[in-house]
Amino acid sequence: MKHTFKLSAIALSLTTLTFASCDNAPKGDEAAVTEEQSAANAAGQSFVVDTTGSTIRFTGNGVGKNHPGKFKVTEGNLAVANNTITGGSFVIDINSMDMEEEGEMIDTKLRPHLLSADFFDGEKFQTAKFEVTKVEPYTATGDNKSVVAGANYTVSGNLTLKDVTKNVTFPAKIEVKDNGVDAKANFDIDRTQWNMAYGNDKSLGDKFISETVNIEVDLKANKL
Repeated sequence: MKHTFKLSAIALSLTTLTFASCDNAPKGDEAAVTEEQSAANAAGQSFVVDTTGSTIRFTGNGVGKNHPGKFKVTEGNLAVANNTITGGSFVIDINSMDMEEEGEMIDTKLRPHLLSADFFDGEKFQTAKFEVTKVEPYTATGDNKSVVAGANYTVSGNLTLKDVTKNVTFPAKIEVKDNGVDAKANFDIDRTQWNMAYGNDKSLGDKFISETVNIEVDLKANKL
């Protein structure tokens, strides 16, 4: 009976720790993911994405730990008509991954593992792409409010990662100015839908890695 009690206590502790780690992870808007859609008809004034001022931040999490990092945007363009984005796309350099944590373990183990075939497979799939399919006004409903302050649009787009394309929909704050566009979003996706299932098994205990990845988009574009 004592052994049974101890095993039950250990299992309960692991379960509690797993859920505690999820509670400590960044919380973004829950993105709706569907099959690939047709790209939007990009009509209007053209804006070129500012590759030095734009970043894509991600945070993966496991038991008791979060691992944030950033990717560079290498190219992209947006089309704007009537102060609204009508279409566009941008490309992400997977191998530009820059982990925010520092240390030998991060540089020699974590980053190489994330770039391996278990996750992003940067050698085989060097870029990811997001292509706008629809932009509509965003309206918060009841307690279902975006984590992005001032969110004013709902954006849908095809996210291609590891040669898998899924349509992702999320709230965003988009500001169109005379000479530029600023767009911000913060949402969560399930990485397993892009063939990244490594470690996604709660029986792994403290080696469990959540399927949920938080994505923060900070995109800037300038008028051509």
